[in-house]
Amino acid sequence: MKKLLLLFIILNYFTTLAQITNTGKWRRTEKDSLDNALLLYDEKNYLLALPIFDNIYNHHPKEEFLKYSYGKCALYRADKYEDAYNLLSEIYAKNKKVQDIQYDLASAAHYTDKFDEALTLIDAYLINKRTSPEGKKNGEQLKRYINNAKYFVSKPTTAKITNIGSVINTSAAEYVPTITADESMLVFTYSGEKSKGGRMNAFLQPEKNGQYTEDIYMSVKINDKYSTPFPLDSINTIGNDAAISLSHDGNILFIYRDNGDDHGDIYQSNLVGTNFSTPTKLKGQVNSYSWDGHCSLSPDGQLLYFSSERGGGFGGRDIYRAQLMADSTWGNIKNLGDSVNTAFDDDAPYIHPDGVTLYFSSKGRSSMGGYDVFKTSMSLLDSTFKKTENLGYPINNTGDDRYFVLSADGKTGYYSSAKKGGQGLYDLYLIETNFGDPKPALYMVKGKTTKNNQNVAAKIVVEITSNNNKIYKTLKSSAITGQYVVILPPNATYKIKYSYDKVEYKSIDVDASKLVGYAEKDVDINFDFAPVKDTVKTIVTPTVAITSTVAVVTTKTLQVVKDNFVPRNKMQEKIMAYVEKYGDISYDGLDFRVQIAAYKFPKNYTYKHLKHLGKVENILLDDGITRITIGGKFNTIRKAFTHNKKVVLAGQTDAFVTAIYKGKRVYLEELEKMGIFK
Repeated sequence: MKKLLLLFIILNYFTTLAQITNTGKWRRTEKDSLDNALLLYDEKNYLLALPIFDNIYNHHPKEEFLKYSYGKCALYRADKYEDAYNLLSEIYAKNKKVQDIQYDLASAAHYTDKFDEALTLIDAYLINKRTSPEGKKNGEQLKRYINNAKYFVSKPTTAKITNIGSVINTSAAEYVPTITADESMLVFTYSGEKSKGGRMNAFLQPEKNGQYTEDIYMSVKINDKYSTPFPLDSINTIGNDAAISLSHDGNILFIYRDNGDDHGDIYQSNLVGTNFSTPTKLKGQVNSYSWDGHCSLSPDGQLLYFSSERGGGFGGRDIYRAQLMADSTWGNIKNLGDSVNTAFDDDAPYIHPDGVTLYFSSKGRSSMGGYDVFKTSMSLLDSTFKKTENLGYPINNTGDDRYFVLSADGKTGYYSSAKKGGQGLYDLYLIETNFGDPKPALYMVKGKTTKNNQNVAAKIVVEITSNNNKIYKTLKSSAITGQYVVILPPNATYKIKYSYDKVEYKSIDVDASKLVGYAEKDVDINFDFAPVKDTVKTIVTPTVAITSTVAVVTTKTLQVVKDNFVPRNKMQEKIMAYVEKYGDISYDGLDFRVQIAAYKFPKNYTYKHLKHLGKVENILLDDGITRITIGGKFNTIRKAFTHNKKVVLAGQTDAFVTAIYKGKRVYLEELEKMGIFK
């Protein structure tokens, strides 16, 4: 009876149209599909109804009510916005009295960046006497979204957004990316044919037309590229298991589960060896009887930012902060206040590794439509957030933009979206932020721990030496990759201790007391060597100003292993001396290359003896000389000289390292004068 009533209501919209649907000539399977679609439509489950209406409409393109139903459902999927606009435009041209058609078409015009048309439609909807009070409220909000979108699209930022690619994305849905601070690990949520539970209904019972359950997948970076992702079988069940965030060091994974009786809660899983442990519900006051569905852990592990629908907030979902108590439970819950939260939904908090910058998504404020990504910074005086900023277009657009995360250096962000032209329903996207702001103030120490050429999980203890050796953090490197990452705030000095099999191997000192901007250091630990302490020299280089341009020096410290290489000429001797003094300093715009020849007029060169040592390139610089280099760019002189030695040993004895800064050849002495080598 309910299905017939809904069909009657929809058909009633088209009483003035020339043609009304006659299902008498339809196949039985099509009628059954229509029944299912109408039920889903009635429950406002438009995303599930969409593919059914799409399929039926393709077989019956002249049926007006199918055109309307499909167009209406298409408003809820970003890659179908153009279909929604085209179909609803056809309906509106034939019958302007269809209920809420002006609002629906204004939404479609807004989603497809036709802002002037959208404003005309929504203004007509707002003055329409048939528009309900609730409709007018929604219309006013849509008008605000349209005006915001029109403004931000007219003033785009320099951010660049690209699909992360087919290694990660499939024809199914990949969403909610979460990363370690150094981007070495990527964990995300997957829903599709490979889902462990298959298609399920709302009661987690197998259902042919149900939704695929959610699973958690992980990928690690190998040679700066993410590997083929694999499911976390120690966590995934036949139900819904959704990844929501990683701790910045990759040792804690937070997931979301809804058991049907708690409205959705946050769980924690710890990396133990090569697997994540069985998730357990967070202890304390974070989870409530209401929905609690996203979180982000501060770099010191003491604060948890989370979103919740609990009562007492500003409206809808709000963002809160919890503190880790002495008994390892979460308490002292505080709403972040109206500088962050609005009367609309505020969700998906992400606290950056700097510990003070919070990114989140909101449907309020200056949103362009649905969720937009916003940024706010904590005041160190009172730990409050006071100023909120929209990240602008193209990071934000007229649809939902949510689950934004950012690398430690602030250069690369990630989020999920259903953009047109993607691999599937939802894809993961990489964002070159180009924020232009001063880089985050933090010191990142990262590297790899190995023994017998195998990756091992080492214990790492970080002490604040400027505060009576107070323990700042304890963590473990990954048993899978051997990698670890430690985030250190500025204005302090630290000691990092590494141990394996209960034997302390090494400790290094890091002086971040005068740090300005962003710096990082690589420390690889090989447990095959005898225990050593304080053998790695720490180079702390703050932000340096050169010709009024602020640039950030990134320092990388590696264990130096002597070899028996003998320089073949004075240039190689000179470079070897510079490697000893400045080997691991890198700088924005500076790279090093291994030069094997140079010419002002073209000559014929052959390098068959070097073909195994990388690509040979011709580089014409501003001095008019073309330099022939091999092996590509290197960001430190040590890495370049390591390759230089291989080239020499292969027979090119006159090869040497040359430095190029912002497209110009520079001498090593100049780098000292400029303050880059210091």
